[in-house]
Amino acid sequence: MGSAPTPGSAERKARMEQMRRAERARERRNRILTIAASVVVVAGLVVGGVVLIDSQSGSKASAASGSKDSAGGSKGSASGSKGSASGSKGSAKSAEDSGHFVTGKDGVRIWTGRLSRNHVTTNVPYPMRPPVGGDHNPVWLNCNGDVYTEPVRDENAVHSLEHGAVWVTYSSKASKADVAALAAKVRKTPYTLMSPYENQASPIMLTAWGHQLSVQSAGDPGVDRFLATYVQGEQTPEPGASCTGGTMR
Repeated sequence: MGSAPTPGSAERKARMEQMRRAERARERRNRILTIAASVVVVAGLVVGGVVLIDSQSGSKASAASGSKDSAGGSKGSASGSKGSASGSKGSAKSAEDSGHFVTGKDGVRIWTGRLSRNHVTTNVPYPMRPPVGGDHNPVWLNCNGDVYTEPVRDENAVHSLEHGAVWVTYSSKASKADVAALAAKVRKTPYTLMSPYENQASPIMLTAWGHQLSVQSAGDPGVDRFLATYVQGEQTPEPGASCTGGTMR
């Protein structure tokens, strides 16, 4: 005879189903907004073309005069811009470097430094593996219960963390049984993803924005606690943002 479901599991199933409905509704809204935006852009191009033709002759004369007057000032401001640019790069780097992990009683490590959220297309030298946040690629990694069998790019996965996903990673030290158990759990949990990740501290790690847990096996009770707490948890910078429509690699 099967045992009756516990109140906690029933609540978790209800929460997962609510997330799935919300994700489907969000996809429908995105399609409608895309069509509406296209109509607005076309209308704006037509009106802008008419205005441009009418004002073109007058703009040429005023632009020629203004460029002569501003040439000297532009040279002076160029050197100041270079100095400020180098200063901003240094401050961003120092903000990342100043952080460190603090471990709570539940074993979850919390990053104390500021995690910047700029979109970049280059590789990011994250100070931890796997990364718990920071600058990231403009395209998120699909995280609607997606299980990847090959390593994924940190920069795309970090964008998923920004959307409130939990990233489950495992090294070659994890057993096949544990990997299979985790994959089954991830596939039925929206706002999660899973991938192999070598050179991490433990065989299995769970990562959310600014938070991370290391465990030795899939049966560790901390796994379910971490998912229940950090999937779309309070740490999420962009709660409700999509976990579909991104990249799948």
